[in-house]
Amino acid sequence: MLTVWGFVVIALSLLCWGGQVFSSFAPAAAARLGLADSEAEVDPVFWADGRGEAQWDAITLWVMVVAGALMTIDHEAWPYFGLVGGGMYLYFAGRGIMTRVIMRTLGHRIGNRQSVAVGLAALAAWGVMAGITIVAAVVSLGGV
Repeated sequence: MLTVWGFVVIALSLLCWGGQVFSSFAPAAAARLGLADSEAEVDPVFWADGRGEAQWDAITLWVMVVAGALMTIDHEAWPYFGLVGGGMYLYFAGRGIMTRVIMRTLGHRIGNRQSVAVGLAALAAWGVMAGITIVAAVVSLGGV
């Protein structure tokens, strides 16, 4: 089961991390592919925040990809990468969801209805992945 979950983690985290890497280097192309917000469709501050987030995530979110890879081979280090990566993705998802909900509630332009829905769904999926991985890592380390 750990091997299967490792492949799920790799797929979901590569989508997130890879998208952020691509967005940090080519934001206009990422927007055309639906990986990022179009500068014309969102408030300037929301767009700038997304650019900064993409650059930081490109540097940091690789940890979960490594956790997934280590899970697939049942390497003893996977729980540590899973805890760190899981914490990062849980924060990433929670912050992303709350920022979008609050900004939308306050009337800020944060994208068209479809892109916001897809973004919220993706963030929720990454948050659930992070939570499951954290629990699995704690259990693996004998914490439960």
